[in-house]
Amino acid sequence: MRRFHINLNRMALFVAIIIAGIVLFFDPFMQIATANIVLNGIIIGTTLFGIGLCFVKMFHILPEYRWLNQYISGRRNGDLPPHILRPVALMLTPRPARISASALQNILDIILMRFEEDRESVRYVTNILIFLGLLGTFWGLLMTVGGFADIIGGLDMNDEMVLESMQMGLARPLAGMATAFTSSILGLGGSLVVGFLGLQVQIVQNSILHEIEDYFASHTHTATPDVTMGQIGSAARALSKSVVRLDKTVAKWV
Repeated sequence: MRRFHINLNRMALFVAIIIAGIVLFFDPFMQIATANIVLNGIIIGTTLFGIGLCFVKMFHILPEYRWLNQYISGRRNGDLPPHILRPVALMLTPRPARISASALQNILDIILMRFEEDRESVRYVTNILIFLGLLGTFWGLLMTVGGFADIIGGLDMNDEMVLESMQMGLARPLAGMATAFTSSILGLGGSLVVGFLGLQVQIVQNSILHEIEDYFASHTHTATPDVTMGQIGSAARALSKSVVRLDKTVAKWV
């Protein structure tokens, strides 16, 4: 439970620092967010969804942790864990005195696979944020290139108002550059935030796996072959006969 509380407090502190930074630099943040309100709003919403998903995943681990501590300490009340460790709990009911090394490896493989499946949603949100940031970058570049193309195509060097026309035409390419940079910043920043929180969830899940491995390592026996003296004698006689036949074969060909 100590590892769970440490990582949960770390997640809460990290989110609090992010919120404090946004409040402290609220005006620059709003300028970045409103550069392209549609795309940047989607990125911010996806980031908030990923943060909430990480906390939900973390609190889903708490019942698993409680069941494992009760199982290790022998204070079982008959309840099964809700999701991840349920197959393992069914395999270990009734509680075995010792298990084989192959059974322990199968148990660890099952837990590891279910942990990987549980983290897929967080990993997908992180990839979505990176994709949205890249999408905004290319979108902004297209707007910038198209804006400059319109300016160059519409210039009339004989017009006395050519400079004013150029200044008015710069609004679109500048908006495109703002979209490219701000979406990249928000997308990469959001992926880093969700990735850090997802890492804390993974650390807690790995601590459960290590506790199970450490506990059952002391209750594991390795299978040793049951070899009798009669079997050893039979193998020795067969080896002796093979040597004699080999000597006769060599003598025949010499």
